[in-house]
Amino acid sequence: MSYKHDKPILKHRGRHRKRRPKTFSSEDAANTWAAGKKIKEFDLVNLRVNDIHKKLRVVRK
Repeated sequence: MSYKHDKPILKHRGRHRKRRPKTFSSEDAANTWAAGKKIKEFDLVNLRVNDIHKKLRVVRK
């Protein structure tokens, strides 16, 4: 019997990647998220400059 007999056999351990920054499609959703996280001073940066739809990111000052 091996020394690892008490540990479960894992077929897939999952992917460990960094969390992506939070983006929003409307300014109201971004403002409510920032208020919930208690961020007082922030800017809304539009990541899609030449597009009709918005992709806003909350950036602290």
